[in-house]
Amino acid sequence: MKVLVTGADGFIGNNLRVVLGERPGTEVLAITRHSTADELAAAVRTADAVIHLAGVNRPQDPSEFAAGNADFTARLCAALTATGRPVPVAFASSIQAERDNPYGASKRQAEQHLAAYGQRSGAPVALYRLANVFGKWSRPDYNSAVATFCHNIARGLPIHVNDPAAAVHLVYIDDVIAECLRFLEAPGEGVRFAEAGPVHSTTVGQLAQQIEAFRDMRQSLVTERVGAGLVRALYATYVSFLPPEAFSYGVPKYGDARGVFVEFLKTPDSGQFSFFTAHPGITRGGHYHHSKTEKFLVIKGRARYRFRHLLTDETFELESSGDEPLVVDTIPGWSHDITNIGDDELVVMLWANEIFDRQKPDTFASRV
Repeated sequence: MKVLVTGADGFIGNNLRVVLGERPGTEVLAITRHSTADELAAAVRTADAVIHLAGVNRPQDPSEFAAGNADFTARLCAALTATGRPVPVAFASSIQAERDNPYGASKRQAEQHLAAYGQRSGAPVALYRLANVFGKWSRPDYNSAVATFCHNIARGLPIHVNDPAAAVHLVYIDDVIAECLRFLEAPGEGVRFAEAGPVHSTTVGQLAQQIEAFRDMRQSLVTERVGAGLVRALYATYVSFLPPEAFSYGVPKYGDARGVFVEFLKTPDSGQFSFFTAHPGITRGGHYHHSKTEKFLVIKGRARYRFRHLLTDETFELESSGDEPLVVDTIPGWSHDITNIGDDELVVMLWANEIFDRQKPDTFASRV
């Protein structure tokens, strides 16, 4: 399949080209603002489908809205009509098309040109009135407030929020790209308004607070809930704006004669992750918990675990090494310890089901 992408060097276009490049048998015909009319016509003649992303949204002169949106789309439709083929077209319009402003009017006129092309040719035409699209490779002070906030906060620069309660509607770049792929696989029939989503609704103030919370994670080590939905998408976007010198950050290390202990990630309600080391012959632990549970995984070296039941004095031992990964649980009501029985340093990954609370550590010394 040959897919013509207009605006191929823009925010959405860059993301789309990368994803299309991952698909065997797909060739991207890239049209940018630097492409000539002849190059556009040549690409249209061989295209199997068009993803029309080109447009102007922040011109120096308002007259550029009509030229960059409505007039360019009219030329695209004329070239498509000249092929005599019903080439499917998906168009990245805007929710601004519902409003009476120069930008919205130019997008609405572009929709009308495409609708007329679809009706004449019988080609499938999908019109997407996109909300504010955000994600990696967006431009600060251009594409969206998300891009501006992420760029500035990632660099320690101030942000400006005029009205924290102002509503904002967002759609994530990956969801837009996924809809483009669905259109290419099944364009449908006729001219229709279509949706890319989900659309996330929030406020400018909440958006700023969430992105600032991502910044603060590196100090508190407590992660935001970044596994799903809007927070997942915002976090991926924020991290994409980190400059290379900020790709890494240090965490505290606590050491003594036994080895070191390092916490590196904490969660709001699912515990924390850390690791510790032990020199040959060193035993760590020798305590029990009432409710806290832990999981140990030897990454390097050899270890012996010992357990003793507090009431029955029943004991249990097992060994593990980094060569054969084995997760070992600590059990409430059993004292436990771990000893380095190898000749090299022991390195152990540790997960605890709760963040360590120095006021209520639920950790009581007890022999094994």
